[in-house]
Amino acid sequence: MPRQLEHSKVYKTRKRQWKWNGLFISIRLILQGCFVAGARAILSRIAWGEGEVQQKRKKFKVGVVLLALIWILLLAVSLYLLQVLLAMFVSNPQGQGLISADWSGYLVTSDLENPQNQVVGINASWTVPRIGVFSSDAYSSAWIGIGGHSEKTLIQAGTEQDSVNGQEYYSAWYEMLPANAVKIDTISVSPGDVITASINLVNSNTDQWAIRIYDVTKGQGFYRTFTYNSSQLSADWVVERPHVNNQITPLANFGTIKFTGSYAKIGGTVGTIASFPYSQVIMTTDLSLQLTSVSSLGADGASFNVTYLSSG
Repeated sequence: MPRQLEHSKVYKTRKRQWKWNGLFISIRLILQGCFVAGARAILSRIAWGEGEVQQKRKKFKVGVVLLALIWILLLAVSLYLLQVLLAMFVSNPQGQGLISADWSGYLVTSDLENPQNQVVGINASWTVPRIGVFSSDAYSSAWIGIGGHSEKTLIQAGTEQDSVNGQEYYSAWYEMLPANAVKIDTISVSPGDVITASINLVNSNTDQWAIRIYDVTKGQGFYRTFTYNSSQLSADWVVERPHVNNQITPLANFGTIKFTGSYAKIGGTVGTIASFPYSQVIMTTDLSLQLTSVSSLGADGASFNVTYLSSG
């Protein structure tokens, strides 16, 4: 069996969430710092080599070449990040683009700048992908949830698609941070199964929530109520590479996962993702390698695709 998954909020709060002005400032500071550091290094090499010009000239040239390569590499990384967010802006002009180390998909809030604790429901459907067996362990999960966007609460339910020790593992689960994920034994998940899931606040006075996940293909389901103190700040539709043993995992090749029927209830309003202020989330590594692509919303405002690009 796979090791216990730890969808730890400690790591989720470290998502790289850059707005446009923050990105431009970061790129500018990186480039300025690199040029200043490089110039100082070159001047120090010149001063250091004055007494032994003939002997040190070759090392000096090598140093200059290396510094130039570093400048070019950092410039390429900065331009790549700009290209990623530009593509996100073109496909998502009314929302904002976020970059995350482990999430990919969409989230909605009552307000992007000042969200209120008004999210009381979420639902969606997706088809469990086949991931195949990998030479090393790799993990992926698809889920819906409430909370978890730059704060410590998250109630969620979804499916896991993992390759561990040369075997494929598929399962359904639910989770309420800070507790670990709990496998749902009443659902036997297989690739190709159509899954529907919902999370709803059923009693605001007692913080009672209902989690429902149903395997339409097999006719197997799970429904239970829980007491949980949620922030109610965001509704999330996510493909994730989870943490195992406190380490972020390689992403399993899930191909493409399509979320459909993605609705949320915020306050007294029920609507699609497009009905609310939304953010598109792209998964990248710390080295800015893009691991997934996320499509723009469908014409119904309630569907989108997440496509695998790299394991990370």
